[in-house]
Amino acid sequence: MPVLRRPSRATAIYLVLAAVLLATGAFPVREAPGAGLLPEATWSGWRSEEVLHWSAHIRVSAWAHAAEAEIHMGKAESITLKAYGEDAHGTTSTDPTAFTLTPEGKLTGRLQSVGRSDAGARIRSAKPV
Repeated sequence: MPVLRRPSRATAIYLVLAAVLLATGAFPVREAPGAGLLPEATWSGWRSEEVLHWSAHIRVSAWAHAAEAEIHMGKAESITLKAYGEDAHGTTSTDPTAFTLTPEGKLTGRLQSVGRSDAGARIRSAKPV
């Protein structure tokens, strides 16, 4: 019958290090900064809604505090927002609209008005709709 060997110290240190790395790596994924690494099955189905004449497809994660949105106006322009733990913001260029996506999946939009200052320089100010 063969004699069983005890693992060496180096092997034990590597095992402990691997366990610590795995344990600390799991927290950011569950807390949302790494929500993009979650399995596809943890996301809800895409729901469609319209915000200021823009089509939006939104889904929310069941495991983490995260949401993703794909927003588009036909083939003219599209943007993607990923709210992983905090609000995500994006502005379109063809039709100046600012969007905000919360991790709960709430999408809001507001038109950006373009005005001129006294010096003639273009300025942008937010106008809620």
